[in-house]
Amino acid sequence: MSPIPVDLAETLAAVVDTGTMDAAARRLHVTPSAVSQRIRALEDRLGRVLLVRAKPARVTDAGARVVRLARQYALLAHDTLAELGAADDRDRATTIPLAVNADSMATWFLAPLAAVASTEGVVFDLHRDDQDFTAALLESGEVIAAVTSQAEPVPGCRVAALGVMRYEAVAVPRWVERMGADPASVPVVDFDRRDDLQSRWLRRRGVDPAVPPRHYVPGSRDFALAVEAGLGWGMLPEVQSAAALADGRIVRLGGAPIDVPLYWQQWNLESRLLTATADAVAAEARRVLRAPVTRR
Repeated sequence: MSPIPVDLAETLAAVVDTGTMDAAARRLHVTPSAVSQRIRALEDRLGRVLLVRAKPARVTDAGARVVRLARQYALLAHDTLAELGAADDRDRATTIPLAVNADSMATWFLAPLAAVASTEGVVFDLHRDDQDFTAALLESGEVIAAVTSQAEPVPGCRVAALGVMRYEAVAVPRWVERMGADPASVPVVDFDRRDDLQSRWLRRRGVDPAVPPRHYVPGSRDFALAVEAGLGWGMLPEVQSAAALADGRIVRLGGAPIDVPLYWQQWNLESRLLTATADAVAAEARRVLRAPVTRR
């Protein structure tokens, strides 16, 4: 089989990133017809369907591997130009797609990315998902690296411990007495229907998680605001709840905290730009999170 032309692979990645052929055409400064012809030529060359032409467009398993190749090339090209002291004559920065959980994004993750972006020709495409599910975006090729709760490396990736995010049950003071008398009667605030932190805390207290009424607030800052407003109780990261606890807007409800270990997984690729991003993220995690648990 002949080599995969880089421009065709980059075109497929652009369609995936932007969601449509029209948007990819605008990014690449070509016509939508040219984008369609490139994708068709690539599929003919490989003998595989690479793209599901829906809105948004999505890749097949074979297409994900080609997108991965395009992303690897973009990183290596950026590094090579930097080593040569040459300016990248393309009119767009190198894109690094990353997956991260909502609580990390809301509390500590953006600062290290801003530091990298201030010195490198890079833009970040962030994909938000629960920490238990971000690793799947690595497997699909949608992202190059991820903050995840999965310690086992995704095939083709390397993993490093970032630290532990500690969650505590908190609520406004008026809920405390009622929580002590009948915790099943106090409304629960969940992030979404995959959020099991509150349910885990209730089970530890001998309460059936199916009994309490539940609010769903799918935004990390909005979730914290909902708890502070008295909508119900919830598990907040200590890095997010510290100020509200200090001034008495919320109080701890007791019970053991829930610790969520976080890991950085990235493609097993030697790239100066990716390494700079990983180092910045790890440094900020050491500053903000609890130290990783050492296994013996």
